[in-house]
Amino acid sequence: MAEFERGLIRERTKAGLAAARARGRVGGRPAKLTARDVRRIRLLLADPETTVTALARDYGVSRTTLYRHVGIVPPAGGGGRPRS
Repeated sequence: MAEFERGLIRERTKAGLAAARARGRVGGRPAKLTARDVRRIRLLLADPETTVTALARDYGVSRTTLYRHVGIVPPAGGGGRPRS
């Protein structure tokens, strides 16, 4: 009996979400960074003096959010230890 009820709830939920999408509503949490912000951050990170921590603070996001949007940031000056 519970499985049957669960199935009905699931169908109604899917129908409601589809109807909302048809009306132009999109679910989910709004993005914290816009595409424009991400472009600016990438440009700012080209400067070796700029840190990810400082940019995250300036944009009001965590470092993790920044990395998620920007990707891996190469270390300044080619970084890393020399290969032998």
